[in-house]
Amino acid sequence: MSLPIVAVVGRPNVGKSTLVNRIAGDHSAIVYDQPGMTRDRNYRPAFWQDREFLIVDTGGLVFADDTEFLPQIRQQAMTAIAESQAVIFLVDGQTGPTAGDAEIAQWLRQQPLPVFLAVNKCESVTQGLTQAAQFWELGLGEPYPISAGHGSGVGDLLDALVPHLPPVVGGSAPEAIHVAIIGRPNVGKSSLLNALVGEERAIVSPIAGTTRDSVDTLVERDGQAYWLIDTAGIRRKKYVDYGPEFFSINRAFKAIRRADVVLLVLDVTAGVTDQDLKLANRVIQEGRACVIVANKWDALPKDSHTLPLVERQLRSRLYFLDWADCLFISAKTGQRVEKILPLVQSAAESHRRRVATAVINEVLAEATAWQSPPANRQGRQGRIYYGTQVQSQPPTIALFVNDPKLFKDNYRRYLNHQFREHLGFRGSPVQLIWRGKTARQAQRHTP
Repeated sequence: MSLPIVAVVGRPNVGKSTLVNRIAGDHSAIVYDQPGMTRDRNYRPAFWQDREFLIVDTGGLVFADDTEFLPQIRQQAMTAIAESQAVIFLVDGQTGPTAGDAEIAQWLRQQPLPVFLAVNKCESVTQGLTQAAQFWELGLGEPYPISAGHGSGVGDLLDALVPHLPPVVGGSAPEAIHVAIIGRPNVGKSSLLNALVGEERAIVSPIAGTTRDSVDTLVERDGQAYWLIDTAGIRRKKYVDYGPEFFSINRAFKAIRRADVVLLVLDVTAGVTDQDLKLANRVIQEGRACVIVANKWDALPKDSHTLPLVERQLRSRLYFLDWADCLFISAKTGQRVEKILPLVQSAAESHRRRVATAVINEVLAEATAWQSPPANRQGRQGRIYYGTQVQSQPPTIALFVNDPKLFKDNYRRYLNHQFREHLGFRGSPVQLIWRGKTARQAQRHTP
């Protein structure tokens, strides 16, 4: 089931991302006082009255200039309008009508869609109507004075908009799996997003830093919905200055936090770098499920020994992600891309799984029968009384023991492996909480 779409268009720096954040009720789009921050189409779920819809943020439209990404930004905006049921044309009330606004208005008048003219930055109650009145000359009907930053007037705009949106048949949209696509700059994240969606959803360029904002796209495969979140490439902290890239990286980290599954994209021609290891550790710290995607497989010279050799090298560097599936793909040619989402669905199911206490204790009994808990030098042996799952996303099992200090890392890894082998948590981290006889002895362990 697809939701109706509303596109927000306008010149650069008129406040489109701020308005999208306001309508969607979050702060997912980057807002920064610099033209060209938004480049790709960015979808957000929204709700008003009895209507659910997707609000789409687009890059600033400039028709008279073909320098640095502007043609691609125009194409992204045009694609957004082509799939929309209505358009919000945002202008700057403090600047007044410009030649750029007139060009966009002329183009919008040729589109077979309802267009709602929103005049932003009309915070003043006394001057707002006067500022908005200037835009009657664009020939797009009534201009709505709003303040995207403060929220004033946005409700009136949406009241006028929603009658033009069809009601959603069959109730709410299916629960989607949130998938964050992360990696270093230029490993092919945007190319992978385009390959998964089957269209040019994100601008692809050899220039590092092309993707700035986190780009959300809703797709459905075999009845399952996926929110795909393309993120900015994450460089080492010492190379990042305060400004657009700083905000982009913060958005990428937030995308990891709100994801169910993370696609960790690697450049197979470069191997696993130290920055890749740091990103992998970030995934573990956030407790997210993960699929390792080794991209650019088409660019690697190969023989019959290449795949096992490269996988062995990759696994040895990412040994702490041994529970994650690994796929060697080419986003450029589409090789094995169709296998990614089934692995994502499997990892998400593991991430959400809950296991009965009785089953956990059966696994514990068998594991301790095969390998008894260790004893310290004084002969005091560790004892496990029972275990129970206390949380999912990620699966977290509390083990009640006589003293957590008696259980060293080797035995903790052994038990984690036993739980994973018998309970099938493939693709998801499993956290163990070790609880002693007093609350102060509780310890959390994530291999």
